[in-house]
Amino acid sequence: MISKQATRPLRVLQLTDPHLMASAEGALLGVNTRDSLDAVIKEVLKSHGQPDLILATGDLAQDGSDEAYRVLGDRLGAFSGDCAWIAGNHDHVERLASAAQTYGAARRHIVQGGWQFILLDSSVPGKVFGELAKSELDFLAEMLEQHPDLPALVTLHHHPVDIGADWMTDIGLRNRADFWQVIDRFPQVKIVLWGHIHQTHEQQRKGVQLLATPSTCIQFTSGSRKFSVEDLAPGYRWFELQASGNFTTEVCRALDFEFDIDQNSSGY
Repeated sequence: MISKQATRPLRVLQLTDPHLMASAEGALLGVNTRDSLDAVIKEVLKSHGQPDLILATGDLAQDGSDEAYRVLGDRLGAFSGDCAWIAGNHDHVERLASAAQTYGAARRHIVQGGWQFILLDSSVPGKVFGELAKSELDFLAEMLEQHPDLPALVTLHHHPVDIGADWMTDIGLRNRADFWQVIDRFPQVKIVLWGHIHQTHEQQRKGVQLLATPSTCIQFTSGSRKFSVEDLAPGYRWFELQASGNFTTEVCRALDFEFDIDQNSSGY
């Protein structure tokens, strides 16, 4: 009797909040954001190898510049897998979209490895908080309706739940009730994933795993009442997804990266 070889899980990398700038010397609270992204990419390749899919979940540029998006696209050339980019509150949506087209990272619905990935734009021009337009909510529902049998990962930039940090309460997703009304209709949703909060966050809601991930640059202090950063290394999230809907995930950090963060800042 010949046994079938087990199918390899789909390997997915989330990188978020790199805050790249036009200048190679561009730094956020004293941390050079290009250098920190380079350190994270190096750590991914050392610890996990090549991903099949890379999700870049917003605040890709601090200054919204064409050069920042070019740098991102070039840096992500270290990976052979497909990429998909979404906007955060610091991004320039049109410039990001143009660069994403250039680098083949503009897809917002991906079916791969027995999963579907739905990428939503929660950015609001000129605002720090997020909101999903009706068109985004309709897109989410339409994609989930089309693939009822595929486990789904839904990603956006802004947090759709409270995370226990008072200063971030008003800068998450504003219309989260509308978002959850859609998600709750579709039991195939396994993961909701976001960036924005520059820290690890994990919780469960109605059988859905809710996950946030450290920034590739500075880290916000978990549970802080006021704006605060902590001396944690930049990081990323890695998934291994089975077509059955089962998955594993872990957060890793570039512990070899040396930096001196300004912990006295009141904002960024």
